Amino acid sequence: MARGKHSPACARRWREQAGARQWTLWQTAQAIHGCCGASLLKAHRLARGWSARQAIEELESLCERESLGLPRASIDLLNAWENNRARPRPQTIDLLARLYRANAVRLGLAADYCEDPGGQRVIVVSHARGDEPMRLDELMADLMADDAERRALFHQAMLLSLPDGRFFAEVEGTRHDLDRTLAAGSVTEDQLDRLDELVLRYRREYMITPPLPMLCRVMLEISDVRRLSAARQPFSVQRRLLTATTMLALLTADALMKLGDTRQAHAWYGTARAASDDVGDLRLRALVRAQQTMLLYYYGDPGETVRLAREARMLAGSAPSSPAALAAAAEARALARMGDGKGARTALAEAEQIFARMRGITQDDLAFVFTEKRMKFYRTGTLIELGDARQIQGIDAYPPGFHTIDPALILLDQATHLARQGDQEEACRIAAQALGQVPAEHRTSIVVTRATALLSEVDPGLPAVRHLRSVLAESSPRLPMDTRP
Repeated sequence: MARGKHSPACARRWREQAGARQWTLWQTAQAIHGCCGASLLKAHRLARGWSARQAIEELESLCERESLGLPRASIDLLNAWENNRARPRPQTIDLLARLYRANAVRLGLAADYCEDPGGQRVIVVSHARGDEPMRLDELMADLMADDAERRALFHQAMLLSLPDGRFFAEVEGTRHDLDRTLAAGSVTEDQLDRLDELVLRYRREYMITPPLPMLCRVMLEISDVRRLSAARQPFSVQRRLLTATTMLALLTADALMKLGDTRQAHAWYGTARAASDDVGDLRLRALVRAQQTMLLYYYGDPGETVRLAREARMLAGSAPSSPAALAAAAEARALARMGDGKGARTALAEAEQIFARMRGITQDDLAFVFTEKRMKFYRTGTLIELGDARQIQGIDAYPPGFHTIDPALILLDQATHLARQGDQEEACRIAAQALGQVPAEHRTSIVVTRATALLSEVDPGLPAVRHLRSVLAESSPRLPMDTRP
């Protein structure tokens, strides 16, 4: 077989010949490397007949058995190292050398400049410290080094408000890092108290802060939470860390939804679900699912919205709570959009009953707390979808200082309803009004795209349509839009 045309069959044939000739694994790896063009690092794996997944599992088993700490390796990283697209750290090279019973030269990860007669190769001494495992503080130092560039990017984006493709890639990278460390910590009560206070402050600030700077702040905080979670903690500590992780992931998902990156929003809801499921708190699990219904309602399938809302209601149970009320209200609005008027009115009445029973519960104006404003938002949205014109009037009479995009979304729902009824002029006037009352920094994709969708349903020659187009031209967000689930 020509060099560079490696196949599993070729490697298998060389292993069989090696067995017949009683070759060492090193000799087998050299043969595979010379014949197939595989890198030396890859040839060592193939000589053992391991898949990439098996190699990672063997590496993890070795590190656990010899107390070498957490290996910083994955299938994707191994493939990158084997195909010379990236280079492992010195500590990882040492671990790979232990795994394959070789040295950095034989792994193709170091050059040999030895002038010994006979061409005898010398073993390269690793940068790691003999058989001594990496200490936790060294692992933390590595994590901090990895985060430094990412944190600088988020700080820059917060100052300049100019996110690009790399910004969103780093947001996704942060989620992947967080997912990998959820299962894997020495945290003091003071640290946990500070974290709880910070999450509470973020939930309060989120009600008035534009999504982009909020997303940057949350990303920076998640980096700290991930470091705290890097080692296993006592259950009570782990539970508080996971609860904070859930809340930060929810804030991230909601901000990404508003910014129009629905793919990453779905993924971050998945991270929030994984964290809340680990906590085991049914109400927290219900909250995650109830919050995700908004993403599905605006960017997905109303039927799936109903399914998720009912799942949240089942988890929330019969006790009055924000997740229970939100889930019932979300179900009502989705059923109304699907044309199930009877089901929608039943669910809306149940949401009202749950909310009425919550009167004695604290109604702080925090993200994820179901307040009178949220009840009004869902009630009005449901009535609009039902076409109940008698109760739709006066929907823009939100309290002074109500800074979120909810009033705009309500007005846009009303505009869509009017367009369906044939009043296109009034529909476009209300849509333009909705955009005009949203501050520029809050005028993100979720608002702009709903107003844009209205244009496809109206006569382009109407004066109000031309005015709406001009408002949209000034409002178009500079952020990429991804409406894939």
